[in-house]
Amino acid sequence: MLALLLLTSFTLITLDYRSGSGSPLSPLRGVVSAVVGPIERAAAAIVRPVRGALDDIGNLGSSKKKIASLQEENARLRAQNNQADLYAARLREIAKVNHLSGVGQYRIVKAQVVALGDALGFEYTATIDAGTKDGIKPGLTVINGDGLVGRVKSVGRDTATVLLAIDPISTVYVRLEGSLRVGALTGQGQGELDFQLRDANAKVKKGERLVTFGSQGKGPFVAEVPVGTVSAVESTPGALTRSAKVKPFVDFGALDIVAVVLESPRTIPRDSVLPPKPTPSPTPSQPAPNPSVPANPSGTPTPSATPTRRP
Repeated sequence: MLALLLLTSFTLITLDYRSGSGSPLSPLRGVVSAVVGPIERAAAAIVRPVRGALDDIGNLGSSKKKIASLQEENARLRAQNNQADLYAARLREIAKVNHLSGVGQYRIVKAQVVALGDALGFEYTATIDAGTKDGIKPGLTVINGDGLVGRVKSVGRDTATVLLAIDPISTVYVRLEGSLRVGALTGQGQGELDFQLRDANAKVKKGERLVTFGSQGKGPFVAEVPVGTVSAVESTPGALTRSAKVKPFVDFGALDIVAVVLESPRTIPRDSVLPPKPTPSPTPSQPAPNPSVPANPSGTPTPSATPTRRP
């Protein structure tokens, strides 16, 4: 039976192929297509999702590899982007340090902060990647692009420990901008500094800026380094000194590029290292009064002084 069916099929196929467009089987082919076509489309609609699922299962291993590869590439690109942002930030810090040291005419050695924490029994210190091989010695002033950071406390060949100005044991003598009023600035930890003005009757205003007064023999602090801004003035009746709080220019929680001042000029013009004060935004001015129009406080129209002619 199978052989007979196969022989019949081949015979019909051969006859249909050789007859071309005039095949006697053409009407039969059309009837079969009309009957079988919808069945084929329905079967294809059913089989297609199953086939896709089977293909997905077969490609599951390669898909996982592609996803892992894309994730690694994404992580690498993100790391490169973060690295580029870090380099850009450091370049800005270096430019600021160069500008401040150039204005103050300080001879410096730039360094990078490699650690923050407590050392040598002090609460707030920083370790920098420069030491005696770079000419650094204890007692030198440390700055960054914003102002005073602290002073060198101990030095090794390749590293040095800096006592930060915010340490409670740190005391810096400072001067108020534009005056000779001098006081002592003491660290209070991660917050504002405590300023004790020697003259209890001296007037101190919020917003005034301070610079280092300098030390005898240019150490440990050189003169005219920006320190901070008065944020609040405290009034204590009967006290021998005037107290105030000072917000430092330096962000001690984000130290990166610093500079150790090896030498400063003999004299520095007062307040020359401070940045220019921000210019206040202009307020809208009132229009100038017209002298030809008489003033009228009531706002009602003023009658004209010239009589009206009637025709």
